[in-house]
Amino acid sequence: MKNRVLAVMVGLVVIVLIAHDVPLSAHLAQIERDRLTTTIQRDAFTIGGRVTPLMSLVGSARTLAIAAVLGDYSARSDGTVVVIDSNGYLAASSEQPAAVGEDYAGRPEIVTALLGTPASGTRLSNTLGGDLVYVAVPVLSGRDVLGVVRITYPKSVLDSRVNQNLRGILFTAAISVAMAVIVALLFARFVTRSLDDLRRTTEKFADGDLKANAQEFGPPETRKLASSFNRMAKRLGGMIDQQRSFAGDASHQLRTPLTALRLRLEQAIDLVESDPSEAQNHLEEALSEAERLSYLVEQLLQLARAEGLMLPIQDLEIKELVTERVEQWTSLAEERGVSLISDVSANEHGRGNAMALSEILDNYIDNALEVSPTGSTVQVTVNAHEDFVDLVVGDEGPGLSDEQRLRAFDRFWRSDEQSNRRSGSGLGLAIVSQLANASGYRVELRKSTHGGIDAVVSVPRTTTNHS
Repeated sequence: MKNRVLAVMVGLVVIVLIAHDVPLSAHLAQIERDRLTTTIQRDAFTIGGRVTPLMSLVGSARTLAIAAVLGDYSARSDGTVVVIDSNGYLAASSEQPAAVGEDYAGRPEIVTALLGTPASGTRLSNTLGGDLVYVAVPVLSGRDVLGVVRITYPKSVLDSRVNQNLRGILFTAAISVAMAVIVALLFARFVTRSLDDLRRTTEKFADGDLKANAQEFGPPETRKLASSFNRMAKRLGGMIDQQRSFAGDASHQLRTPLTALRLRLEQAIDLVESDPSEAQNHLEEALSEAERLSYLVEQLLQLARAEGLMLPIQDLEIKELVTERVEQWTSLAEERGVSLISDVSANEHGRGNAMALSEILDNYIDNALEVSPTGSTVQVTVNAHEDFVDLVVGDEGPGLSDEQRLRAFDRFWRSDEQSNRRSGSGLGLAIVSQLANASGYRVELRKSTHGGIDAVVSVPRTTTNHS
């Protein structure tokens, strides 16, 4: 990826430079050629002004006088200067030896200048064997054309001067490309370093390192990706740890009833002929163990379904739901000699999952009836707060210590008093905890003022009550 980023950024800069600098270079080259031509033309007019009074001389005197003027120009320039008289013959030249008297009337630029019009351009020179840049201007005395001054340069000389002035643009372009390479390298390293770290972390996680954590640095998009990966890894790691713990706890809890069931059946087999009555008792105990095992498996399956579950959230009619659950459990409470009552003063509304809240209340009420002595009361109360509505199931049982209340939501945990009972799996409150996590509730056990336990589920309250 680093190479691709580098290629894209440098390629983009090169394309921009080509699109910008090539037309600019062509335009500046033309401007520079025009400037050089104008400079040569100015020099030609200057020389023409100096040789104007010398054109009246005759013979070698004129040649020597004009040659002296041309010598001054040749000393500071690479151009070739010739002075042509009004008849088109060479009067003097900066090149020595000069063929004075040579006919120049056939040169088109000389003809144009003798007519009083300056001429400039490029043409093929048979003498030089290449292109020639020329400027020819008339030597004037009033309206009379006394001759022509022509300055010529090989085109390669002017091209060299133009290219020399354009090297600055090429140098600037080279610096721009070099800077683009440096910036691209830094940017590619900045981007790919975070992605490489995320890739290495992903590989560690795939190899079984569930605590692998990606560093959150780099561009915002990469930081968000790393943050999402960390949340996913944390959740998956937690779920895997839970599953491992669940499998270990489940195998431990299933071992006891399975062992008891096997022993009961073995004892029944041994006594089926010698003591049929006792064998029947062992079979009845084996059936009881099988029922306990079936109940435990059902609880384990319910807990497994609840772990990591995200339930749909909807508006809740809390008063209606509490009233329905209390009515559902009233008959069983009366059979056990326990009074089950509810205190719902207002029609509060919350947000959550109705099924999960019903399961939690059922579990709370079931536990409260299990520990409540005959003649006591189990009360379901709804207390509204600013952000939450607390549903409290309070009993008058023996209660739990502070440590026991904190551990009560662990899987397979039971108090010392409950551990002697064969009923119960120790999974009820663990299921409650998972259902609460899946619905956005909070659950806890508080010490009741009546000596028992207040089992609380806090439901997020809606901001507006429905009529």
